[in-house]
Amino acid sequence: MRINLAGLLVLLILVACQAKATATPVAVTAAPYQTNPATLTPTVIPALTEITLPTPTTYTYTVAQGDTFISIAQKAGVTVQALQAANPGISATALSVGTKLVIPTGSQAPGEPTPTAAALPVLQAHCWPEATGGLWCFGLLQNTYAETLENISAQFALVDAGGQQLDSQMVYGLLDILPPGASMPLAAHFIAPVQNQAGVRVQVVTAIRLLPGDTRYLTVRMVNTLVNVDASGQTADVSGKVLLNGTGTANTVWVLASAYDADGNVVGVRRWTAPAALSASAPVSFEFQIASVGPGIARLEFLAEARP
Repeated sequence: MRINLAGLLVLLILVACQAKATATPVAVTAAPYQTNPATLTPTVIPALTEITLPTPTTYTYTVAQGDTFISIAQKAGVTVQALQAANPGISATALSVGTKLVIPTGSQAPGEPTPTAAALPVLQAHCWPEATGGLWCFGLLQNTYAETLENISAQFALVDAGGQQLDSQMVYGLLDILPPGASMPLAAHFIAPVQNQAGVRVQVVTAIRLLPGDTRYLTVRMVNTLVNVDASGQTADVSGKVLLNGTGTANTVWVLASAYDADGNVVGVRRWTAPAALSASAPVSFEFQIASVGPGIARLEFLAEARP
């Protein structure tokens, strides 16, 4: 996945954020955005009541262009043998785009707790065109549960005015986890050429509730968070500190920034990775820039994640 971003409008915003669970994923770097009149492409969001998610043991995956049994197995974190066993009627050497595969999530020993799949609402889904003819699309997901969620993924599909699918991508969360009540954008980039007025459909595929007592993540919070939007409104400089609640050491620390325009639409995302470990006695400072691929930045939201 690649993300391009750039600038409009001067604002100075002081934001103090506290992230309750450990959650901040992959860094999406901002690059210059080739200016084009920012227009919102048509949005196509499936009825939330129709979103189907995996059971605790399996879920389905739709084969996309370039997929192989090996690459799908690697994405899903299962063996090729397990994937083939779950799909006995499908040839591993003749996969067709659009084929639905059953993805096994592994077997648990008798009595071992099984993670529970959760349905996530898609708050918004829209795309911003690039001057080069490509398209940046965002889907905003919200965790409405009391538990932290992990392994979030969604299928982004471009559709024409008649609802026919033009292209699709499997997209994974920028953070490994999403705390209760928090929202996180997922982003997909479709390279040129893209049909004019193509709409986007976002279908949640996986979202697993963390089991009680899971110790793979540490609780962190952010303080002294400052945001300075430049005169064009297209870029913003952010800084602050990440603090660890309690004891332990986090060797992986992420800060995720999500940019929104004045209408509340996602216009950019970026993840920052800490260069050093985080402990209770050694806070980590962050400083980076985020850019918009659409209208000017009106506000930012932050999440942080830490792992031992």
